[in-house]
Formats: sequence, structure tokens, C-alpha cells
Amino acid sequence: MAKPAPNFLVIVADDLGFSDCGCFGSEIQTPNIDTIASESNAIRFTNYHVAAACSPTRSMLMTGTDHHIAGLGELAEFTRSSAAHQGQPGHEGYLNERVVALPELLKDGGYHTIMAGKWHLGLKPQHHPIQRGFVRSFALLPGCANHYGYEPQYDDPEVEPHRFFETATRALHVEDDKFVKELPEDFYSSDAYGSKMISYLSERTAEEKKKPFFAYLPFSAPHWPLQAPKEVVDKYKGFYHDGPDELRLKRLQRLKDMGLVDEDIQPHPIIRCEGEPQRWADMPLDVREKSARAMEVYAAMVDRMDWNIGKVIDYLKETGEYDNTFVLFMSDNGAEGASYEAQPILGDEVMAHIKKYYNNSLDNIGRKDSFVWYGSQWAQAATAPSRLFKMYSTEGGCRVPLIIKPPVSHAETPRLNTGSVTKAYCTVMDIVPTFLELAGLKHPGTSYKGREIVPVRGKSWGPFLEAIKSSDPMAISTLKIHDEDHVTGFEVGGSGALRKGDWKIVFVPAPRGPQKWELFNVKEDPGETKDLRESEPVLFEKMMRLWEEYKKDVGVIGVAGEYPTAIQGEKPPTHDEFEDPYGWIKFMGRPERVPEHLKHVVPV
Repeated sequence: MAKPAPNFLVIVADDLGFSDCGCFGSEIQTPNIDTIASESNAIRFTNYHVAAACSPTRSMLMTGTDHHIAGLGELAEFTRSSAAHQGQPGHEGYLNERVVALPELLKDGGYHTIMAGKWHLGLKPQHHPIQRGFVRSFALLPGCANHYGYEPQYDDPEVEPHRFFETATRALHVEDDKFVKELPEDFYSSDAYGSKMISYLSERTAEEKKKPFFAYLPFSAPHWPLQAPKEVVDKYKGFYHDGPDELRLKRLQRLKDMGLVDEDIQPHPIIRCEGEPQRWADMPLDVREKSARAMEVYAAMVDRMDWNIGKVIDYLKETGEYDNTFVLFMSDNGAEGASYEAQPILGDEVMAHIKKYYNNSLDNIGRKDSFVWYGSQWAQAATAPSRLFKMYSTEGGCRVPLIIKPPVSHAETPRLNTGSVTKAYCTVMDIVPTFLELAGLKHPGTSYKGREIVPVRGKSWGPFLEAIKSSDPMAISTLKIHDEDHVTGFEVGGSGALRKGDWKIVFVPAPRGPQKWELFNVKEDPGETKDLRESEPVLFEKMMRLWEEYKKDVGVIGVAGEYPTAIQGEKPPTHDEFEDPYGWIKFMGRPERVPEHLKHVVPV
């Protein structure tokens, strides 16, 4: 008798650091994620790579190809501030017509496709989830928003909020083909997405229940603004009073104790820039208290996300669908370490807006009318032993936690160990071919419904998963997914990298890097601490040639210094508000607020 097609549940955390879950060494309570990782057939991946920013990763997750091809060459929030990237192929700011999305293919193949959470792959109605294969969808359209759906009452709503906050405040959602006019009074992002996912699963018709499902649950937590229910925040009171350096050491030791990093690993030193807080002990007490509180709220966001994951898993167990569900949990990039307050000019404007419209007093941090992030030092505690964090194509920006729980075959004899760990290198582009193979479907290759598309660049994990099932658990660490000749390119925000086998070149812009290309053996030096460019000149030149090939192949504009400086939140000289949907977020779905001169372009 043929095995039934598996269900898929894909859970994505937003800006979650490598060690932010209990099963990856965290003190944060994530019992539901940890339980998935402890299943006898579950696997934790310690060498899984994504793009260093959210929508680029999500575009690769959906398509199996490079984000510079799929339409999210950069964050749309960055592209709107960069004249060099605007109008360039692959930088449209939405999933373009050169790609076919996974839910489209699964729907064509008989799957029931649903999503609840952050989309970030297009604002206009023609780019919404329902147009890319989802039967039901409740989607946050921008890249981040107030987690409680709160918006201040602006003095001048026609010109406010500040350009930086245009894309970071309003919780603009669409359900199926309609903008959500008003969110419930008790809205909290993670709770809403978990509950909506259960609603979509429970509301399936008898006919829909006969189909396997693809459920996409991309949270917007723990992305800033850091906000969480007070009762959850209170669980972490006092956890972080020793500061980020101490947390980093504790996390590193737990990673070693759990066998997730090597005992002799050389972690990259913390990088501090001018204008950012320096040593913890040198900070004033009130600054330390607010910083620790921000981290407490961050922990609570992860905790609450886990609680909602547990609700969905419990539902699947109650309905008997869990065993046949392939569960995948991942982060979309490394921890967010931006310190916007330290940026010249923009920082002053951002902080002035926050002071005017929000209450960031110690006792109010985490509430709906607060607006905080936690900065570069807490982020580097979460990405250690790797270098840096989100927006850098270093290991800290691109190496993220991944847990998978394949379907359980009743014919299989469960292994005695509680989950496995693999060091096999793989990328987010592998998910599309993996899911298609498991579903018994094929990617259409270069043509889909009469239009030309690009093929997938990823590789199916099917053979790897089969090998793991039949292998001695102790031998799992030797199994590979990609061979030594496999090449992967990375670039986000002017930080580039290219990996071939164990070798990697990386470009980290100033001031956090040397503004030049470096060479590392990331198997021996995953912390990227020893630049081998001078000692391996032939290899370095070969890797640079591969970079130039990759850059031309996918359409990378360049690394920092190869195009005019662009600062997210600033307006470029070429700005055209009629071609800038991210400037319309405050008006979309609100016909009464749309200025007269934009009424012909803003969707309502």
C-alpha cells in the first residue's frame, strides 16, 4: 500500500539567534520546540545557512532559488533608499514572475495550502499570498510592525510617521483577498498567528481534509519592536542583569556541553562600534537596567512564540495528523544587532520620533506603546561563536538554527536516541526540492503555466534523510548533503560572501569590518577569526573569480563601496512616491486617509 503524501508544517522565527532555543543552548524556555527536536527521528542542523536578512531568505524558502533572482535582491526597505538598486532586475521588492512559489506547486499537486504570519514578499494585491498558491492566508504584509497593532496618534498623519517608521509601525494585514480593516482589541502577533493557523486547520471541509496540507507559520517575533505580555516578561526578571558578555560565555559553554559546537572552537570577539554602549560594567545603572529589560522582553517573545507553536502541535496530535507531518523550524537570519540610535543623523531623527510618541520608561518597556530593540551586544551573545549578526554575510548573519521532524513511518523501527545532530552544510534553497520529492511532485524546470521561470538551485535532502534512517546514529555526523565543489553565494546590504566546500570568502563593510575581502576555512575556523587571504593567494583568487561569476549570474549590484552609500530610512535623490508602495503602508486599506494625489495608485 502506497504511503500517504506527507503534510508539511513550516515554522519560521523572525531574527532568532543561533542559541536562542533551549535545544540550542538557551536559558529561554522553549519546551515545545525542544520536544520537536527530541523526537526519535528529529534532526538539529548546526550548519544550515540562509540570507542575512528576512525577505531575501523567505523568497528563497518559497522558490528554491537565489533571492537576487526571485525579486528580493535586497530588503525592499533598503532598495527604496538606494538609487543603485531601484529598478534593477531581481530587486522588485516582491516575488517576481521569474519564479514559481512552493505553495503554487503543492496546490497544483493536490495540497491544501494555508498560512498565518509574516509575508514580506509584496505589498500590492497582485503580490499577496493568495496570488502565490495559498488557499487561505492571514498575512502581515510589511517586514515588521507593532506586535499589539498599536499606532500612535500623530500630530500630522499626512507626513508622519518618519520615513524609517513607515515600514515598521502599522500592523497591516490581509486575509485572503481583503485588507484587514481593524485588528481585535486583544491582538498580539504570535497569539494571532497561532490561533489563526488552528482555525484554518479546523475549518477544513470534508473534501479538504482528504488532501495533505502545507501549513506555513512565519512569526514576526522576536523582531523589534520588542513587545510581549507582561506575565511572560516577568518570568525572566533578573535573568540578564550580568549583561551580554556573561550571557555569551554561558551560551557558548552550553553549546559545547551539548555537542553543538567543538570544544576547542575559537569564537569571534565581540565587535563594538563608536556610539554604541561599551563594557557593561562601565554603563550607568539606569542604562544597564533598561538594556537588561529589553533582553527580558526579547526572551518573553521567544517564549510566547514557543507556546503558540505548542498549541498548533497539540492540535495536530489531537487530530492524529502529527505523525504524518514533516515539521520544520528555522530562523530567517541571524539575530538583529542594529543600533539605530548610533547612526549619524538618522539616529537622532529616529530617537526624537520615539521620544515624542512612545514611552520607553523602564516599567513600560515591552508594552504596546514602547519601542525598543536590544542592540549589537545581546545579538552577538546569541550568534556566538560566529561573527556579527543580521545584515552581514558572516556566519553570524547566515548560520541559523534548523530543526526538522520527518513523518513517522509505522514500518520504521524508532532509533533509541532522542533526536540527531548533523553538521552537514545545507541552505534554505534546499527546502523546495526536498518538499517536492517527499510529496512525489516535480519542479516544472524552466516553464510554468506559459511563462519562463528559473529552475531551483537547491538540492533535495531526500537521499540524506534516507541515509540517516539506515545509519548508525554515531555515523550521522559524517553524512553530507552538498559535495565539496558546491558553490553558494551570499549578499545583503553590501556584505557579500561565497562558499565552496569548507572555504569561504567574505566582505564585511566598515565600520564593523575591514571593507575588503577575507578568506576563511570555516570548518577549522567557523568563528572567522583567521584571515588566510595572504597565505592562500591562489585559492583566494580562485574564490574571487567564482564570486564574480556568481555576481553576474544572479544580478548582485555590488558590495559596499561599489555603489553610492544607501542608509535604510533615508530618501534617495531619485525617490518617486508613485513607485514606492512601502510609503503607502499607512494608507493601504484606508480609503479615507489616502491623499488625493495618491488615490490612483494606493490599493484600498
